[in-house]
Amino acid sequence: MSKLIALRKEYKVLLFYKYAEVENPESFMHEHLGFCKSNNITGRVFVATEGINGTVSGKVSDIENYKNNLRSYPQFSDIIFKEDEEDNPAHSRMHVRVKNEIVNSRLSNTSLENGGKRLAPEQLKEFYETGKDFIIVDARNWYESKIGRFKGALTPSMEKFRDWPKVVEDLKEFKDKTVVTYCTGGIRCEKASAYMVEQGFKDVYQLDGGIVTYAKKFPDTYWEGAVWVFDERYVVSPNTKKELREIADCVFCGEKTSYYINCHNLECDKILICCHKCKKEMDYCCSEECRNAPRKRDHYYG
Repeated sequence: MSKLIALRKEYKVLLFYKYAEVENPESFMHEHLGFCKSNNITGRVFVATEGINGTVSGKVSDIENYKNNLRSYPQFSDIIFKEDEEDNPAHSRMHVRVKNEIVNSRLSNTSLENGGKRLAPEQLKEFYETGKDFIIVDARNWYESKIGRFKGALTPSMEKFRDWPKVVEDLKEFKDKTVVTYCTGGIRCEKASAYMVEQGFKDVYQLDGGIVTYAKKFPDTYWEGAVWVFDERYVVSPNTKKELREIADCVFCGEKTSYYINCHNLECDKILICCHKCKKEMDYCCSEECRNAPRKRDHYYG
């Protein structure tokens, strides 16, 4: 028992969302930010009239207080938290912001009541193992799917989630097939799958709990590569087998990697899939021109 306690990590990272009515998002924002600052919680939370979406981190006891506080609101009493243990906090500051949507989709006319059937991780694994005839579609942006994706997944070249209607138009040949949508934690698929149903797709599922839930339950199976996360860890690697940990190609040397950077030239800011060796050799930039740019980030990360 003492060994288990010694190995316990000091911090937790939470990923969560809930579509629920928030009558006064501005008031909630100020109240929530005050609680977080008073309880040593850091992270990023978006709130809108349609609900909440966030990722936060803190010491284990502070995170428990945070969970209890958020669940004290009636509309969030059953909110589900996806949790990771870490040696360090995953955020350096705390932001709570009011948005029109808790994830920018421009699908405000899409009804969540039409969302795809929820598919448990166990069921998705069974789909693969039984050879079920289905297609699986990544509802994330192109750069997220570059470093990790489900086996055989269709990975649209989306710049932003608001491009989803164009993706669905391109997928219309699959309207009569079984379609599974997935994203990091599930939030994008709530509307992505609903939009597909409203466009006439006959048998649509959304992966319940998203990639992070599946990969934690079933590492080294049908998830290939790493997971892009929206905190200062940047990337998490759920698999243990080397061939399943890194599937992307470094843009400079072609070596397999699961890492990315933003070009440190602030006028560029291009996202690059890049190995650790090349990021240092290129001074965290995409080109010689950017290496010599006058306005660059003031610190390195990773």
